[in-house]
Amino acid sequence: MDAAELLRRVRRVEISTRGLSDKIFAGEYHSAFKGRGMAFSENREYQPGDEVRTIDWNVTARTGTPHVKVFEEERELTVFLLVDVSPSVQGGTRERTQMDLLTELSAVLAFSAMGNNDKVGAILFTDRIEKFIPPSKGRSHVLRIVRDILDCEPEGSGSDVVKALGHFSSAMRKRTVAFLMSDFKETRSHTELETMLKRVGKRHDMVALHVDDRLNMDLPSLGWMRLEDPETGQIRWCNTSSRNVRKAWRKQGQEHREELAKLMARSGMDFTSIPTEGSLVSPLLKLFHARA
Repeated sequence: MDAAELLRRVRRVEISTRGLSDKIFAGEYHSAFKGRGMAFSENREYQPGDEVRTIDWNVTARTGTPHVKVFEEERELTVFLLVDVSPSVQGGTRERTQMDLLTELSAVLAFSAMGNNDKVGAILFTDRIEKFIPPSKGRSHVLRIVRDILDCEPEGSGSDVVKALGHFSSAMRKRTVAFLMSDFKETRSHTELETMLKRVGKRHDMVALHVDDRLNMDLPSLGWMRLEDPETGQIRWCNTSSRNVRKAWRKQGQEHREELAKLMARSGMDFTSIPTEGSLVSPLLKLFHARA
């Protein structure tokens, strides 16, 4: 993609998502994520009614008088976007591809964070780390994230959410609000992914967003079709006019959705699926309201 076309696409994404962020998500974002972290403010002497668990035993021992720790709400957050850019998210039907949806989601969340004066960072991943963008503030930084997503030409051929989470956990020691965005069609076992999600979730405030497309459930009746797995390259011929074939396809897609929802519930993740058709507003608002 040449520079002029890239700039035009970045501008289009900003125009289409900035309004959503400013008018709809700013207040919802604040309610859903502000006040989740508490930072140490000061020590003061114990007063009747203070919780025993807030007693600072080191200061109490040093002064001979009971002291408690006082905390205040953290006013500034760090928001991190973990964006799957593997081949399987490049496809889609009708309105937009799953990659288009991931770009819009990233922009809306990044602009919402910017509106609350929070830092934003990102990891773009496949079965490797394609790009690491350290957290920073400001419109130019948000536009850089959008530009890097649009301009990404991934070298990896698969998807490894576990590796992406491990890299994120190593890089970000401070508690962070992290959005993990993927179609979650990786080949690793669910047990391994669940273990990693639980481990990372103990330190960070994790939200999982599943991008989905109608084609994952409804196979069009178009006769014999040559289907290629975008990540493994495996090719098979499929008679899409067969009712049994379409029924099996739907069952496979439904089972994937159900297993994914159960996995996220066991892992303690806030989770929602967002389809490529229709507005992303409703599922995000529902998720934000549930957290508020």
